[in-house]
Amino acid sequence: MFIKLVNMKEIAANLKVIREKIVAATAKRPSEYNYFEPQLVAVSKFKPTELVIEAYEAGQRHFGENYVNELIEKGTSQTLVEKCNEIKWHFIGHLQRNKVNKVLAVPNLYLIETVDSEKIAAALDNAWPKFRKSNDTKLKVMVQVNTSKEEEKSGCEINEVSKLVRYVTENCKNLDFLGLMTIGMYGYDTAKGPNPDFIALKKCKDDVCTELNLDTKKVELSMGMSTDYEHAIEVGSNIVRVGTAIFGERPQKA
Repeated sequence: MFIKLVNMKEIAANLKVIREKIVAATAKRPSEYNYFEPQLVAVSKFKPTELVIEAYEAGQRHFGENYVNELIEKGTSQTLVEKCNEIKWHFIGHLQRNKVNKVLAVPNLYLIETVDSEKIAAALDNAWPKFRKSNDTKLKVMVQVNTSKEEEKSGCEINEVSKLVRYVTENCKNLDFLGLMTIGMYGYDTAKGPNPDFIALKKCKDDVCTELNLDTKKVELSMGMSTDYEHAIEVGSNIVRVGTAIFGERPQKA
């Protein structure tokens, strides 16, 4: 299969187009979402450090990685650290307990989006004091929800979301619960109506906020990728994770 490669000059142009589409999608949202601006996370999975730097120099600050080894390789790159000192890393892949310390050691780690169990939450909570730069700095986390109920997808079950969020907010003093994240089913045709995975995550948020008495404006949603980020924004997503539309098609993982 032919894979289109994106050169460095195209990165800035792609980001400009995506930002314009985000602005347009933001304008279409119901007024209830006007209190926040959507955050673009550039997903650099399988892409070289040079392209991350190029995107950073084009104004992008938030980046996401799916694999621990890739996050470590890029996050600790001396060149990247020197040139991208304000970069904010989101870990958006499945996290195992034996990899927690490796992820937390990455400079400029900003957010773990994929907490899917009490065990992972506890591991992060216990380990974070060894890595944080000041005693009052909490680690930002999101709870991942398997809204599509696909066996190969990570994330907690929908009926377990409130229980897990309660555990994080009440038992993990070193963690800052930011919101909920889903990957959802690939290839949904929005001509059929709103994406059911997005609707399910929004309902999870409503249920969590009601059950735990949380401020809905302080609970964020991370949903939407290259093929559906505009739709995700229109239905209330705070964070969209875009890779292919910025960096081009990815080669298959070996």
